Amino acid sequence: MATTAEYGIGEFTFPRGWFMVGESKDATEKPIPLRYFGRDMIMYRGASGRVVVMDAYCPHMKTHLAKNETSYIVLDGQQIEGDDIRCPYHAWKFGPDGKCNEIPYSPAPIPKAAKIRSFPVREWGGLILIWHDEEENEPDFEPHALPEWDDPKWVNWRVDHLGTLDCHPQEIIDNMTDKAHLGPIHGSTDMEYFESECKDHVIRQVLAAGHRTLSDEVMTNDTWYTGPGILLSRMNGYYSSLMMICHTPIEDGSLRAWHGLMVEPPNYPMNDEDKAAVPAFQEGSKMALLQDFDVWANKAPCLSIMQVVGDGPFGKARAWYKQFYNPRKDAKKYQAKSNGHWVTKGTKRDPWVEAAE
Repeated sequence: MATTAEYGIGEFTFPRGWFMVGESKDATEKPIPLRYFGRDMIMYRGASGRVVVMDAYCPHMKTHLAKNETSYIVLDGQQIEGDDIRCPYHAWKFGPDGKCNEIPYSPAPIPKAAKIRSFPVREWGGLILIWHDEEENEPDFEPHALPEWDDPKWVNWRVDHLGTLDCHPQEIIDNMTDKAHLGPIHGSTDMEYFESECKDHVIRQVLAAGHRTLSDEVMTNDTWYTGPGILLSRMNGYYSSLMMICHTPIEDGSLRAWHGLMVEPPNYPMNDEDKAAVPAFQEGSKMALLQDFDVWANKAPCLSIMQVVGDGPFGKARAWYKQFYNPRKDAKKYQAKSNGHWVTKGTKRDPWVEAAE
């Protein structure tokens, strides 16, 4: 396990962007503890349906807001009032913006410092996303649109919880431009083409190749990150699908990851064959991802890549990633270093040596 500083990514320990912290079903009127970005947090759903994620400790005496089962505030069902939350120790009440709005026993004005850091939240595809920014600015981009989620022709994903991975997310981002691993790891044969693109806060990989884990036929994959923590991959075919991979830092050098696959069966409503095929597709997609996890979980940190011709534009992907670990004012500088489109040779369409006319 290596740290952000050892990779030389930027001045911030954790990246800026949208990150998964749970599923929508996890957010209820009972606050639950979370641990991400090296800090303790809580999550709950208020009476309006709004999901709130904030730091875990009351500024009064540092009481954890979600780790109490014996206070009468909790036993009497008084902890969540509307969209607000009360501390179980002294009943200070905080709004979803993190500001204290009531100290029930004190006639004095509420101190300006009586506030808890609260995070912007989006519910997206049945997931809870928060905006993390070490500068605490508002979001400057949104998660990718997901119209398939509300389309009855699509079967929504079931979230696979892949657990904790003791590696820095830099190692996962490297995969976006890594053409050469596709054959040994995934059995990708007869590669038609492999392209990479960076455009501002999005990085994209487009390829066509066989894939022993997923298909006996050549597949076309369009895969992209919108920001540093949410990947989508579109695979077109008789059963079209949209894969989701989310990974969120826990500590500096460790992360938690999730996977899901939405499928559009050829028949609507589904027939019996479709009903059997959809979960099999998700399982196959998960197994393909776990082939990568088997490497990431057991490799030493790659602080510097010994790159050779044919690897793909690793340097551009790493330059792209730096924009999220540095002040927002410098993002355009890193985008200028990474924006572009690259074709990696060594494929049927783009061989090393051009065919003679």
